Amino acid sequence: MKTKASQNAHRGSDFRDFLAGEGILPEVEVLALKRVVSLQLQQILEQEHVTKTELASRMKTSRASLDRMLDPSNPSLTVASLGKAAAALGRKVELRFVPA
Repeated sequence: MKTKASQNAHRGSDFRDFLAGEGILPEVEVLALKRVVSLQLQQILEQEHVTKTELASRMKTSRASLDRMLDPSNPSLTVASLGKAAAALGRKVELRFVPA
C-alpha cells in the first residue's frame, strides 16, 4: 500500500521547480519583482510624505501613468519610468543580473 507522501509527486520539491514545470516561472518572477518595486515606492512616498500627485508632477508624467507604475498587478514597467521615479525621490535604481 502506498503512503500519502509517495503519492504526491511534488512533495519535497520546491515551488520554483513547480512553477518551471508549469511553464510559468518567468511570468511569476516578473510579477513578484513588480510587486516589490511597487511596495518600495509606496513605502518611500509614505515615509517622505509625498503624494502621488506631487510625485507625478516631479516626474513630469500623469497621475494615471504613476498609478499604473504603483499598481502591483500591472507588470509593465520601463527602466526609464523607474529611473524618473527614483530621481524625483532623490534616489537611484540598482539593477543586477544574478545567476538563476
